[in-house]
Amino acid sequence: MLDLRRQYEPLRQELLQAIGHVLETQHFILGEPVAAFERAAAQQLGVAHAVGCSSGTDALWLALAGAGIGDGASVITTPFSFFASISAILRAGAAPVLADIDPATLNLNPAAVETVLEGTRGPAVKAILPVHLYGQCADWTGFERIRAASGLKLIEDAAQAWGAEWQGVKAGSLGDAAAFSFYPTKNLSAAGDAGMVTTNDDALAERLRTLRQHGMRRRYFHDEVGWNARLDSLQAAILHVKLKYVDGWNRARRALAKRYHALFHAAGLVDCGPWPEHGIVLPHEFIGSRHAWHQYVIRVRRRDALREFLSERGIGSEIYYPVPLHLQQALKGLGYAEGDFPEAERAAREVLALPFFPELRDDEQQAVVAAVADFLS
Repeated sequence: MLDLRRQYEPLRQELLQAIGHVLETQHFILGEPVAAFERAAAQQLGVAHAVGCSSGTDALWLALAGAGIGDGASVITTPFSFFASISAILRAGAAPVLADIDPATLNLNPAAVETVLEGTRGPAVKAILPVHLYGQCADWTGFERIRAASGLKLIEDAAQAWGAEWQGVKAGSLGDAAAFSFYPTKNLSAAGDAGMVTTNDDALAERLRTLRQHGMRRRYFHDEVGWNARLDSLQAAILHVKLKYVDGWNRARRALAKRYHALFHAAGLVDCGPWPEHGIVLPHEFIGSRHAWHQYVIRVRRRDALREFLSERGIGSEIYYPVPLHLQQALKGLGYAEGDFPEAERAAREVLALPFFPELRDDEQQAVVAAVADFLS
């Protein structure tokens, strides 16, 4: 699925030098290495503020808490995402409310959100948390329309979307705030856990910086109850080095996606979709948007059998995600049941992420496509 060594080797000396500088200066948590990365990240995204933190999960919580989303509030999000999209809402003290996905993009569907808003009872909805799944921005025009009509806050879960764009605006600067993850598998990756919140709101940015270190503006003077969610300098130094290369890596990802598309079409394996019939449905890019191609995810019937077939040929794959959030054991208390979100449930049975990283070779892609063709034949 992913060979991080191929990324590391060309950067070895640059990364070791950056790590060595942190060890020599002894600035291990926050400090100038973090501030320097934050400034560079904000400039690259075209956003006023970038606030580093300890993980993508903490970034989601910080974005919600910083925006004042807590007890007595509800947040609408997708049932088809990583667990943190909901657990961060719960950790902020709010109630998650779910709406189904668009079968073509697998992102939260604005029309489904509007339907949920019309019938919502209980804690007042204060925000919408769309996820830019696999690096494809959610339909932000639709969510802006909802915000204009309702005044709800929009928080981006951009964990997989560094470099993605919607109508020329980069993910991270679309909503009131956005959360990024730099988990090692991401297209901009740390050597461990790390995250970031971005915003154009000066007051919100100041509160984020306070919340990430136990509610302190001055050392040992706590203005509110925050959390230890600081970014350490070693991770910031590594990310600052990689930040210079991520645009190039994303261009390589686009080229790989285009090549997968061409190979699958040439092999006659492609169904029009959005649901698979006899072949596979390929991921696609919204017109006017720019996909970051964090993952290359197909849809196919007999998905589990295909995955086993690929494994027997030494080809990695992954399922993002096999169980929709409303059916997770830990979230039974939300009160949802099987059948409530049919598009998310069907996607969970059909999606499969294929090997995909900037250094993937042509012959490796050909081997993947040949194996899928053999399975479908």
